[in-house]
Amino acid sequence: MNAPTELDLEQQALDAARFRMLADHVPAWIALYGAADHRCQFANRGYAEAFGLTQASIVGKHFSEIVGMAGYEQVRPQVEQLVRELTPVVYERTLLQPGGDEACLEIHLIPQFDDAQVLRGSWVLVYDITRHRRAERRLRESEARLDKFMQASVEGILFHRDGYMTDVNQPLCEMTGWPAAELIGQHVLSYVTEDELPKVRDVMLQNDELHYQTVIQHRSGARVPVELILRTVERDGEQLRMAVVRDISDRLANEARIQHLAHHDPLTGLLNRAAFMERMDAQLEQARHSGRMLALLFIDLDNFKRVNDSLGHLEGDKVLTTVSERLVAALRDSDLIGRFGGDEFIVLLDDLDSRADILVVLQALLDIVEVPVRADGRALSVTPSIGVAVFPDDGRQADELIQHADTAMYQAKARGRATYQFFEPALAATAYADLVLEAELAQGLTRREFELFFQPQVDAVTGQLTGAEALLRWRHPQRGLLGPDAFIFVAERHRLMLDLGEWVLAEAARTARRWREQGVTAGREPMRIAVNLSRMQFNLQGFADTVRRVLDEAGAQGEWLELELTERMLMDDIAHAPATLAQLRALGLTVSVDDFGTGYTSLAHLTELPLDKLKIDQGFVARLPDDVGAQAITRAIVQMALGLGLIVTAEGVRTSAQLQLLAGWGCQQLQGELVGLPMPLNEFESWVRAR
Repeated sequence: MNAPTELDLEQQALDAARFRMLADHVPAWIALYGAADHRCQFANRGYAEAFGLTQASIVGKHFSEIVGMAGYEQVRPQVEQLVRELTPVVYERTLLQPGGDEACLEIHLIPQFDDAQVLRGSWVLVYDITRHRRAERRLRESEARLDKFMQASVEGILFHRDGYMTDVNQPLCEMTGWPAAELIGQHVLSYVTEDELPKVRDVMLQNDELHYQTVIQHRSGARVPVELILRTVERDGEQLRMAVVRDISDRLANEARIQHLAHHDPLTGLLNRAAFMERMDAQLEQARHSGRMLALLFIDLDNFKRVNDSLGHLEGDKVLTTVSERLVAALRDSDLIGRFGGDEFIVLLDDLDSRADILVVLQALLDIVEVPVRADGRALSVTPSIGVAVFPDDGRQADELIQHADTAMYQAKARGRATYQFFEPALAATAYADLVLEAELAQGLTRREFELFFQPQVDAVTGQLTGAEALLRWRHPQRGLLGPDAFIFVAERHRLMLDLGEWVLAEAARTARRWREQGVTAGREPMRIAVNLSRMQFNLQGFADTVRRVLDEAGAQGEWLELELTERMLMDDIAHAPATLAQLRALGLTVSVDDFGTGYTSLAHLTELPLDKLKIDQGFVARLPDDVGAQAITRAIVQMALGLGLIVTAEGVRTSAQLQLLAGWGCQQLQGELVGLPMPLNEFESWVRAR
């Protein structure tokens, strides 16, 4: 073997320099140890500096001197494995760095052989994999947190690869009704309702991070509305699609409930005023184009305030609910029905051929609503008054039709209630006149335009003055002196009757006190003034308390007044009338039944009511003495009243023949033209003094 030449030596030095430069710049620590003595023969800069040495000082040191005895004992098994098996060995270990941090190292031991394949040493290649291991640890921690979130979340979570589920949590299982074992491996589209499949497929193809709403199908077949939040995540080293599935059934139900309440009456569930008007406008627009006939029905329950006043609003609400259910049952699906407030309902009938169709519906509504309603353990009869306006004959706009139907409804009430009335053009003029009269009535009260006239009442046998009936008159600035028939109906309809009735009662009480003070008497007794009550007054809750207050303010006594009620008023509130009458009599007032014989008072009811007087309707008296039927009825009334211990008064007596006949039957008091016409206060007082 030839000795190396100088050129060979130069080449070897150059190669060694190149190797050292390469070794110093590769991202690894490199060292060579002898197989026999485990001493370092070579180390690149990174390896030497990692142990606080230089490339020159590290050469010749034993491995244990470089890594320490603890490190040497830790790696000895791997070194022995290399010597024993003569194959590369790879392992990991941690190295405590000067700053206190731990470095994670991946170490490769590579055997070095001579030409005879004898082990001469081992190369050590060390890679710093701290960053990779930290990233892996963070990923594992993230996945662990995700796993915990999946199990702790109340919302459904699933992972899928290309649409096939790889993992699900328990809430998703509960949401779908399927166990996890049967969900995993199935395609997500298998659980989407058929009508939602096209939308969900499009979203999956987009592969975006977004959220949207759809519907999945429960195992039972039920539809479950859900909100999906989609993300792409890395899990177990691969990219998957994650979906958060949120059941929004309750939210949608609440939204629907809020939407319903915005358009429906909370008590009856019928359309409210705003929603009815909106839908009515749409149907009117369609009817204008198609030429269809429509009919608007305005329904008001008769005397419903009495139900609230006597039984309370809770029972009143039950009655309203029952009536609304009956109204709906009597209508078709194409008809609209709404509650306008209080006891007012409104109906729009669609698809009509003639007015005969409307009549069929009206009769059905009257029949079904009049059936007694159970409230507070008793049967109440509630009747409707219905006004009808027809499109397009009675109006083409919603407001116009409602106004005309409302006008017709009040006309139905005036006809006796529990009936219907079609709008007629003449009613519009009447409604306008009523509106003007209503305003004038309010002004008349303020301007003291009302006064009381007095008609005398006398003893039928002696002719002695026994009292007077107070009769309301209105000195209208333009129309002159008006009797009650000209304005009472409007006053009652617009509740002005309460103020007007209280004024009459107070004025009568003040007049009675004046007569007492001035000595205007009926013989030796104080002059008793009879006052007519309206139905609205008598049905007012706490009416007896109102009378007590009026008496106190006027400085009058109850014995000086008499209250007159009609039969109809008593029968309308027969359940509570006895208690109210008893309270009034306890105040000293006399109570009489006016216009007796025209109503429906049964004998049984008459015996139950605490009454003092009975007044025979002047319609019977007017036919005396010639009408045999009138004679029989009038005589029977007188005898019945006397048998019950009641004072009997006959109204409308005009002739001496009538007087003699009535007195002969036992009638105790008379009132009418024969005695005296109604007179203003001063004139009446002069008439009394002249007697």
